[in-house]
Amino acid sequence: MRAGDPQQLSFVRSALKPFQATVFVSSGAADRCGCGDRGLAIACASHAGTAAHAREAFKLLWGAELEVERLQCPVPQGCSSPLEHNCSGKHAAFLASCRQMHWPLETYLQPNHPLQQEVLKRVAEWLAVPAAELVVARDDCGAPTLQLQLAQMALLYAHLGAGALPDLERLSRAMLAHPELVAGEGRFDTELMRFGHGQVVSKGGAEGIQCLSRVGEGLGMAIKVEDGSARAKHAVALHLLEQLDWLTPAGLEQLRQR
Repeated sequence: MRAGDPQQLSFVRSALKPFQATVFVSSGAADRCGCGDRGLAIACASHAGTAAHAREAFKLLWGAELEVERLQCPVPQGCSSPLEHNCSGKHAAFLASCRQMHWPLETYLQPNHPLQQEVLKRVAEWLAVPAAELVVARDDCGAPTLQLQLAQMALLYAHLGAGALPDLERLSRAMLAHPELVAGEGRFDTELMRFGHGQVVSKGGAEGIQCLSRVGEGLGMAIKVEDGSARAKHAVALHLLEQLDWLTPAGLEQLRQR
């Protein structure tokens, strides 16, 4: 199903995070940290920067015997620590993966770093395209992100919820178990996964990107609002969830009231 141009190119932004976190799982870094599902959820998060969120990111670093000063995400305005940045969990997972694999820590955000090359390789494999064809750019937090077609974003999210790839299945299960860590109270991704009763994985990105996955069915959805509006992408997502019958009427009504 499509509306508009499914080949339209856009940067996937933070909707890439679950796929970036697969190295954290497959390298054994997540198990070494002993972070459990909460740590996996924060690794995929665009969180609200609360004390609870910062604490989970800190636990990843602590388990990997890494200092907070290693984080290269910015300190948000009005805050005192990079742990409060909404991408701190992703960065902590990056660093823990590098420690586990004996990769350089200082350059972990560089596109040619082994960590980022491994992420690129995996995404290319899931999309069945040569890695050299994927355009890499720097996201606001300093980490690489990718320019993809909307259809490719939807395909990635079809893989995320399909249950066929163990690393992705583990991450999607963690996101559903702890939706409050993935975004925050009152935020769309958190509330959708909470009221979806384990049926839908949701992860947004900046500039009007919203991706969804129907758990267990190998179905993915990608939305792009051209003017970057978050309000519009959430309204469209709710409309499509109703059309596709991915949520119960009660769940949809609860979401609309939030």
